[in-house]
Amino acid sequence: MSPADTATVAAPTRKADPLLQPFRLKRLTLRNRIMSTSHASTLDDGGMPMERYQRYHEEKAKGGIALTMFGGSTMVAPDSSWGGGQVNASTDAVIPHFQAFSERIHRQGAAIMCQISHLGRRADSQSTNWMPTVGPSRIRETRHRNFPREMDEHDIKRVIADYAAAAVRCKEGGLDGCETVTGGHLIGQFFSPRTNLRTDRFGGSTENRARFGLMVHEAIRKAVGDDWIVGIRFVVDEGTDDGIDFAECVRIARLFEREGHIDFFNCIFGRMDTDLALAEHNMPGMSQPLAPFLKSVGAFKREVKLPIFHAARIPDIATARHAIAEGLLDMVAMTRAHMADPQIVNKLLRGEEERIRPCVGASHCMYKKVACIHNPATGREAILPQIVERSPNPGRKVVVVGGGPGGLEAARVCAERGHKVVLFEAGAKLGGQLLLAVKATWRKDLIAIVDWREAELARLGVEVRLNTYAEPEDVMKEKPDAVIVATGGVPDVDWVEGAEHCTSVWEALSDATRVKDDVIVYDGTGRHQAVSCALHLAEHGRDVQFVTLDDNMALEMEYSARVVYRQRLAKHGARVTVDHALTKVRREGNRLVATFKHELIGTTLELSAAQVIVERGTIPVDDVFVGLRAASANNGITDNETLLAAKPQLASRKPGEFELHRIGDAVTSRGVHSAIYDALRLCMVM
Repeated sequence: MSPADTATVAAPTRKADPLLQPFRLKRLTLRNRIMSTSHASTLDDGGMPMERYQRYHEEKAKGGIALTMFGGSTMVAPDSSWGGGQVNASTDAVIPHFQAFSERIHRQGAAIMCQISHLGRRADSQSTNWMPTVGPSRIRETRHRNFPREMDEHDIKRVIADYAAAAVRCKEGGLDGCETVTGGHLIGQFFSPRTNLRTDRFGGSTENRARFGLMVHEAIRKAVGDDWIVGIRFVVDEGTDDGIDFAECVRIARLFEREGHIDFFNCIFGRMDTDLALAEHNMPGMSQPLAPFLKSVGAFKREVKLPIFHAARIPDIATARHAIAEGLLDMVAMTRAHMADPQIVNKLLRGEEERIRPCVGASHCMYKKVACIHNPATGREAILPQIVERSPNPGRKVVVVGGGPGGLEAARVCAERGHKVVLFEAGAKLGGQLLLAVKATWRKDLIAIVDWREAELARLGVEVRLNTYAEPEDVMKEKPDAVIVATGGVPDVDWVEGAEHCTSVWEALSDATRVKDDVIVYDGTGRHQAVSCALHLAEHGRDVQFVTLDDNMALEMEYSARVVYRQRLAKHGARVTVDHALTKVRREGNRLVATFKHELIGTTLELSAAQVIVERGTIPVDDVFVGLRAASANNGITDNETLLAAKPQLASRKPGEFELHRIGDAVTSRGVHSAIYDALRLCMVM
């Protein structure tokens, strides 16, 4: 049965649900089959996993997860840093923090493990300790850009000892286990003939290339004993002709099983030495299909004996359930899904699968770690609630104007607080600018941000009035106690000379008949709007010239989106010009001529096309805010100090008074995460 078929079947009862069955791993019983894999959250304090770090993982444990793994690329040695954001297990100073961490997670009934690794050539020799990088051979990594020194026998013995010492610190810290990493990290660099050109006992044959990793695990096992859990995040196929293929990976895995020093394989696919490899293999986002490597990992499971874990774009319960039910995995990792909703398991247990906040695969969490695009509480658990509490004074009347992401979140949070909420939306559908964003190329999954909130508003009894352009008097008729203006903005085009000849990205996406056969798309923001529009048009046969004032396209995006846009625009023959600002557009016959100024040297460039499509953010639509401001108790002012202190904006309010606030693009042009964050922190104390 495919994941799609599984999704059509009614959710099983708790007793029958394969995801909710316990799993025995050595002497550890995991309470269900759902886990989160280790990743670099960048919530550490100087390499130590302190309060912010622990609270982030604690919410998953409270939410019912069986196992949370932390510390992606945790340092085992001082020369294994990429410049910050890693846990540092190369010092005993980490042990008390591990102890507090493990106690916190165990209190919630979950297990906890840490990833320990040496980065090898992926480390940075010009940050943190400024130590030269090392590797099996002197081969530079494209992404991390350092030239490693070839390791000698002394280096090998030192790093093996560092691994063992780090594992002991994890055990003394009360953790349930640890894992190492192959892939693009040092052990994997020894495995692969792409990065291992040695001719000594650590190079050449499969056994020789596996030797370093086997010695690492032998040393770890001797240091921590037979009872403690040790695993390996293991690449099942590098996905490249000059690397290790599936058959070779199976041979290496069997060597590890034969030696008997590991307890599980946490499977990954592909390389990680370029942005594209990371985007397509290690951390696939919405540009990739669901669970792209599940079939390969399932095939690997049939070849080995040890338990199999796996994470790679498994964002939904249907796919996760399929993976366990069909025996493809023993534990399914929903790492980014838990950033979107750490309460996944609890909702399953309560029979509320449909209420799980979906991971949309936007990869915003890789751009602003670990901030989920539509769950701003993630990574901010010390100041924001994952579960909105009922107000001690419920029953206030709240009017929300605007049904985009920010307005929907404001309505949801106020309703969760127990207030009576009315939402005005001028359009026929909820969603705001996202309704346009999902028309572009591979960003269709963003609509789940809207769909989930729309369903929550229905559950909470929020009154939604569509096709209603709210005027100040319409709002006042509701006799509100609070008004949230989330009216968004409109495209900012009029700044350029010849604006009357230009088309906005909104117009281009909303009506395909407006788009000519050859176009210039100008990007003045570095965000998704212009580049996604350009790619959408290129994919539909338009001749596209893309121009940006930045030094590269898509600067305000996660690296995975940037590289995918570059790859696909190149594939479709789009020409890209950087460092140029649009200054003028004029008509010449049936053509438009756009004039650009070079940002660095001031020279002029003229390009011709049938149509010029322009993106430079939005201008706030704030008429209703301006019209209500004088009548409000706070003059429409949201006090920043009060907001950041998570306190109510009005300490007291006279009968008949209302407070007025605006959020999202109604303030200034920003993005989805900003609008939802505005709404949550403002409304969670109303």
